[in-house]
Amino acid sequence: HLKQKVDFKPIKENEVRIYVCGPTVYDDAHLGHARSSISFDLLRRVLEAIGYKVTFVKNFTDIDDKIINKMNATGKSLKEITEYYIDSYLKDMDALNVKRADIEPKATESLEAMFDIIDKLLQKGYAYKLLNGDIYFDTSKDEEYCKLSNKCQDDEVHRIETEGKKNPADFALWKACKGKGDVCFDSPFGKGRPGWHIECSAMIKKHIAYDGEYQIDIHGGGADLFFPHHENEEAQSSCAYGGHLAKYWMHNGFVNINGEKMSKSLGNSFFVKDALKVYDGEILRYYLMGTHYRMGLNFNEEDLLNSKKRLDKLYRLKKRVYEVTKKQQDKEFEQKMLEAMSDDLNISRALSFVDEFIKEANENLDKNPKDKITKQKIISNIEFIDKLLGIGGSDAYEYFQAGIDEETKKKINELIQTRSKAKKEKNFALADKIRDELKKIGIQIQDTPNGTVWEKS
Repeated sequence: HLKQKVDFKPIKENEVRIYVCGPTVYDDAHLGHARSSISFDLLRRVLEAIGYKVTFVKNFTDIDDKIINKMNATGKSLKEITEYYIDSYLKDMDALNVKRADIEPKATESLEAMFDIIDKLLQKGYAYKLLNGDIYFDTSKDEEYCKLSNKCQDDEVHRIETEGKKNPADFALWKACKGKGDVCFDSPFGKGRPGWHIECSAMIKKHIAYDGEYQIDIHGGGADLFFPHHENEEAQSSCAYGGHLAKYWMHNGFVNINGEKMSKSLGNSFFVKDALKVYDGEILRYYLMGTHYRMGLNFNEEDLLNSKKRLDKLYRLKKRVYEVTKKQQDKEFEQKMLEAMSDDLNISRALSFVDEFIKEANENLDKNPKDKITKQKIISNIEFIDKLLGIGGSDAYEYFQAGIDEETKKKINELIQTRSKAKKEKNFALADKIRDELKKIGIQIQDTPNGTVWEKS
């Protein structure tokens, strides 16, 4: 069923096990990482909303050529570099409202599981050892090799030649220690470090694999991982243990950046941390998820600003029901949203339903501003949107405070406190003066039963 839409049937009823390839931690997270994380966060949220018990695993590749190069360039240890960038990645994903994985394994903590796979492949004749100590997977011995991606005829299969390799497509399972500047671990095969592909197969086997025809339900990652990474994972796992690695494979599209369309404010940076300096994480999330996960996304700020305008409308509606505490479920709306997202995460359709809901809700409030049932349904629907899509969960007024630094926020809050005190003391002249001062610096205030709230005008 390559690249076809099929009905989802989990291996075990009411349970879904998902593994998503996480980052190689040698640098800050970029917009491609963000896109992938948000895509699979949506998948997880939808499955959970339907009622599945989801176990979600996303790994960290914390041993790799790029990390070793960074160590040699900076003089820092493997631990210093990888811990710093893992922490940085998680902070960025938190800002994008990406839920943390249930399990976040590291390659360096999964070596025993790798040894087990390599040992089985050697015993079964699917792997061979070179004179220099490297161990390679013999792709010619796997009759199913390349049936996952159908990319074996591509020229890209002919990668760097290594003396003693039997076939151009063979890939390293274990790299023997190359001496000074290398990072080496003890193993039954001699000192060395794992190849990239073996890491994910091992972490799946260690943490969530079923025994049987399929080890997990869904394996995900960026489109660039389909071949050779996922192809090689499938090959080594199926040859070592039988069956298949995953029942379903899902890949998100690339993020392309057109430098001319990127503003100077972002400096044409591809890093999430730089985008977050200019845009609130929720706005960035809304934009990155707005294009279907399988499609490529051409990043430009004009589209991002249009996404912000659509999200602003949701928060303006939320402001209109700011004082409502009770909620009443709107099953019809929830069903429409679930049906859209259950159709291969049809985000365009789901967001069109959100737009319709906002329009109708505003019209109903205009006609009947005191209708409690309407307001309670609005609150319920916004909470459901947050649960399903990860947007709309922030405070309605704080959302419109994005972009104001903490020091300015502190000054604004101090002025509001002074104004509240003045009003209590019936010093209305001072209260009005402070309101005017705030208005001059672009701040609008509103008095509510819960206190005075403010936003950028």
